[in-house]
Amino acid sequence: MPKLGSQSLQQHNAGHFGFSAAKIEDLGATEYTLVTIVADRSGSTHGFQQNMEAVLKEVIGACQKSPRADNLLVRYISFSSHHQEEHGFELLSSLVPDQYDGTLPPAGSTSLFDASVDAIEASNNYGKQLTDQDFDVNGIVFVITDGEDNISKTTANQVKAALEQAVKGENLESMVSVLIGVNVQDPYVAAALNDFNNTAGFTQYVELDNANKNTLAKLAQFVSKSISSQSQALGSGGPSQSIVF
Repeated sequence: MPKLGSQSLQQHNAGHFGFSAAKIEDLGATEYTLVTIVADRSGSTHGFQQNMEAVLKEVIGACQKSPRADNLLVRYISFSSHHQEEHGFELLSSLVPDQYDGTLPPAGSTSLFDASVDAIEASNNYGKQLTDQDFDVNGIVFVITDGEDNISKTTANQVKAALEQAVKGENLESMVSVLIGVNVQDPYVAAALNDFNNTAGFTQYVELDNANKNTLAKLAQFVSKSISSQSQALGSGGPSQSIVF
């Protein structure tokens, strides 16, 4: 699968997995919100993967129209049996919504914990680099899945440790983390995702019992509003208030 976005990102070998990001010398603003979207493409997402891709497109389009567009850096990860960075932390001007079509082909298992650790560790590391260069930085991470982890090498407790490090390590002014369960109809899966949320300590857990077009369109609005709220909170010393789904 080809990488999306700019091809001039800098590679960083940090944390468990590494990441790529815009070069600090290429950044023109003085403050940034680091946005990471983590999306499930395991086999069980078959049938609604295009609706999921539509969420990504809508979110990117909405962010590009935001008054805070120049203060957002967006990273996108997909996961199944393995997870991969589809693009690193990018300026919105480098991204085209239609590029997200076809990025979630359903297959394989669910490396939910690995993808979550990757997302949070990269935010922590890049946030620290920006903070050290006198940028004001906060972060927001969305983890979207339809099932429980069944193949990761990392654990829910390692997700918790990464989240705790975000602010305790003075890497970011604040971090908002949102776990989103989509098409959650099996009580066992619902319980597993609730357990993950409670163990890891996400800021917010949203559970959706279907993945139809209307529900996921509402999800796109929720994600976009949450990003805008967290970006506007930058400089306040704390996170934004959670948006009600």
